[in-house]
Amino acid sequence: EMRLAEMRFRPCIDLHNGAVKQIVGSTLVNDPTKLQTNFESKLSSAEFAQMYKRDQLVGGHVIMLGPGNEEASLAALAAYPNGLQVGGGVNASNARKYIDAGASHVIVTSWVFVDGQLSRERLAELVAAIGKAMRPSIFACYKRGR
Repeated sequence: EMRLAEMRFRPCIDLHNGAVKQIVGSTLVNDPTKLQTNFESKLSSAEFAQMYKRDQLVGGHVIMLGPGNEEASLAALAAYPNGLQVGGGVNASNARKYIDAGASHVIVTSWVFVDGQLSRERLAELVAAIGKAMRPSIFACYKRGR
């Protein structure tokens, strides 16, 4: 049985085409006509980040879902320096930029995997780019039976 005191809210800012949205995950494919949105906010990513900072919410992230989100992600990081992780298209060539812009961590997923296996070479390249003190968060989800 889970007690309420054990739960933590982890703030999230999902960006699509520069806007804060909640997207039906399974519809985020290469065909933009199939994308379904549960919610799109009128507030900017920076406004969400300011709320999270004001309310002292930690451990949150900004996720860039496709292209056109860099400006909004950088605005959120500037609004809550060291308060948000950032992911979505992060790799060794751009990770330092997000750290310097205020990301507490970078989230890397597909870039650090080659043929379904964690690439130690890419991981080393990433660590060289951001420094050993900045540990990347690496998430990988695979369908069973793959």
